[in-house]
Amino acid sequence: MLQSIHIEEEIKKSYLEYSLSVIIGRALPDVRDGLKPVHRRILYAMHDLGNTYNRPYKKSARIVGDVIGKYHPHGDAAVYDALVRMAQDFNMRHPLVDGQGNFGSLDGDAPAAMRYTESRMARISGEFLADIDKQTVNFRANYDNTLHEPEVLPTKVPNLLVNGASGIAVGMATNIPPHNLGEVTDALLALLDDPSLGLDQLLHYIKGPDFPTAALMYGRQGMRQAYATGRGSIKLRSRLHVEESKKGRESIVITEIPFALNKASLVEKIAQLVNEGKLEGISDLRDESDRNGIRIVIDLKRNTLSDIVINTLYKYTALETSYGINLLAVVNNRPQLLSLKQILELFLEHRKEVILRRSRYDLDKAEKRAHILEGLRIALDNIDEVVRLIRASATPAEAKAGLMQRFELSEVQSQAILDMRLHRLTNLERDKLLEEYRAVLERIEYLKSIIEQSEVLRGVVRDELQELRKTFASPRRTEILESDPNEIDIEDLIPDEEVVITLTRNGYIKRTPLSAYQQQKRGGKGVSGANVAQKDFVTDLMTGTNHQYLLLFTNKGRMHQLKVYQIPEGRRTARGTHIANLLPLDKEEYVATVLCMKDFDANHSFLFATKKGMVKRSAVHLYRNYRPHGLIAVNLRDGDELIAVREVDEESEIFLITHHGVAIRFACSEVRSMGRGAAGVKGIALRQEDAVVSCVIINGDGRDQLLTVSEQGYGKRTAIDYYRQQSRGGKGIINMRLTSKTGGVLGAMMVDETDELIMLTSMHKMLRIGTADIRICGRATQGVKLVSLDSEATVVCFDRIVSEEALSS
Repeated sequence: MLQSIHIEEEIKKSYLEYSLSVIIGRALPDVRDGLKPVHRRILYAMHDLGNTYNRPYKKSARIVGDVIGKYHPHGDAAVYDALVRMAQDFNMRHPLVDGQGNFGSLDGDAPAAMRYTESRMARISGEFLADIDKQTVNFRANYDNTLHEPEVLPTKVPNLLVNGASGIAVGMATNIPPHNLGEVTDALLALLDDPSLGLDQLLHYIKGPDFPTAALMYGRQGMRQAYATGRGSIKLRSRLHVEESKKGRESIVITEIPFALNKASLVEKIAQLVNEGKLEGISDLRDESDRNGIRIVIDLKRNTLSDIVINTLYKYTALETSYGINLLAVVNNRPQLLSLKQILELFLEHRKEVILRRSRYDLDKAEKRAHILEGLRIALDNIDEVVRLIRASATPAEAKAGLMQRFELSEVQSQAILDMRLHRLTNLERDKLLEEYRAVLERIEYLKSIIEQSEVLRGVVRDELQELRKTFASPRRTEILESDPNEIDIEDLIPDEEVVITLTRNGYIKRTPLSAYQQQKRGGKGVSGANVAQKDFVTDLMTGTNHQYLLLFTNKGRMHQLKVYQIPEGRRTARGTHIANLLPLDKEEYVATVLCMKDFDANHSFLFATKKGMVKRSAVHLYRNYRPHGLIAVNLRDGDELIAVREVDEESEIFLITHHGVAIRFACSEVRSMGRGAAGVKGIALRQEDAVVSCVIINGDGRDQLLTVSEQGYGKRTAIDYYRQQSRGGKGIINMRLTSKTGGVLGAMMVDETDELIMLTSMHKMLRIGTADIRICGRATQGVKLVSLDSEATVVCFDRIVSEEALSS
């Protein structure tokens, strides 16, 4: 007979049934025993086989076959995977299966096939199935109604917290971390004595998760939130230390890693970072782990700061990882998000229920035994009459009826008397029988007190928990850090020394201690500087200190931010690290100008200058909230590029210097303050094919001389009084007389006689001279030779070095 149904209702009904099956029957653990159905069935099948911890191992294939054939009609691979995980001491805080053979490794190696491995229950697993034959839990029919399986195990172990659980159901997931058995039992004992305990009191006993792979944990606020609401997040960190070799080189040694981290993938990721240039200063990487523990060794190059490498490892690898806690479990056949106290309370309820059912079962057996012993006692007290009655009876049935009638016995008692052997009539056996009778009566009273008195019941639970703790508890492995290690500023570990920062046109950056360069006289040939590629050249050279902010502005008008110490240190002749390893740059985007500053002072502004003569002023504080992918610093017109950014205030004056030897001087106040995304206004009207090469600021710091340097190594100092102030947007005046000997203007800056100058040539020679050695000339002169260049070489960049006296003042 055909029946019409609505497809929406049928899909909804079918999907709900499917999701319920997945939630209850596959993915989520029961709050009482902390096991999913497959794990529960594995343990029960091993119990059925007598495959206990004190008996010989059995082939894993035999166990998997029993589980599939009797209780779990799914694939053998899924069952074997579950059995393997129960045997892995790096996944289970207390493994439930004792495996013999290859059961996988921390490197992600697969276990051997189940025909090769052998298994048996771990000793602690016996506590999961204790008293299961005393009607302590409900049983249900298996999938084909031929056998029965337990709905839950009568476990004494608070397994949901001790071993944790993870699983993905339909529309929900659980992720419960493992905990220390001793701490959990202490919390259960405390809650048993005082059910009103709050979370703070429970956290006095349960310090936090305790992972089998140990490591370090922090994030108490997230942990407390998880224990209070069921959801939260903590941070896990590897344990490592620094070792020093006899040759004075340092090595970082990793001895513990976060839970569920693949060790081989970790080593591979570190090697990848080294190859990509994101991890500097590493000379060798090797995995020396063995059966005694983890040992990953990272050898460092000389003069490499280990704290910087460690910080980089935490940033780019899973040596530091988040662990999301989701305390979701099945309660009364319904998924429920639980707090820590609820989990403990539900386990205690389960234990009480198991003990009550066990006590009722034992009471029933004891009462039946007492009933029989009562009949035997009556028979012994009247043994002569009993013997005469039995001898006078024609049949056993007649004797049974006679005993029942004469002594008012039950049928069971009469049968027990008839089954009694003659040796029980001796005085010794009589005393044993009477002693057993007294013991049974005492046990009956005790069992009744458990059932009737809640205090006695709690005492039984308490004794069992204490025995469990005494037998199986082990020291905590995971160390909980009292404070967030990120609160320890890596900057405090780095000396705030002066450094030289170089950036090439092709994007290679490095920092080098200023002490690596020795002062020379004007006209010297210089020392070897940056070792760049043949078609590359240095575009920015500046000095600063390690603790300053390094603001990197790209030709496309975006700003990126680093601390100076985050720039990898390199030798004077080193090429450096490509900027793409430090910043997210677009195609054809490069860093056009670099600025060092100590803080984002609200009283100052940035002045932006472009190649086509546009200028813009914006408050510094607008650039404080840096984003990982950079900030838009200035909007550029088509074909224009950002060439310089400077710090200014309202009283500052601005010099724009062009490639063709023209300069314009105007007041900063002529450039109104604009928003971060503005394009700016015209600063100078450029002549044909000319371009701005430098933006110089006069800010009243005592420097009153403009140093101009040409591409061919000529330079001069000129007093700023030679440059009259003009209105913004004018054509400017002559700044340097250019000839074929001088080449075009490379750039300019403000100096005084206490400063030093550092220059880099296209042949990678570095020259450091005092500005006092550079002649003071007029505005329309070509200057003097600052550096003797090799054939076809040019000066590619220069910067001012501030004297120590000026810095201290």
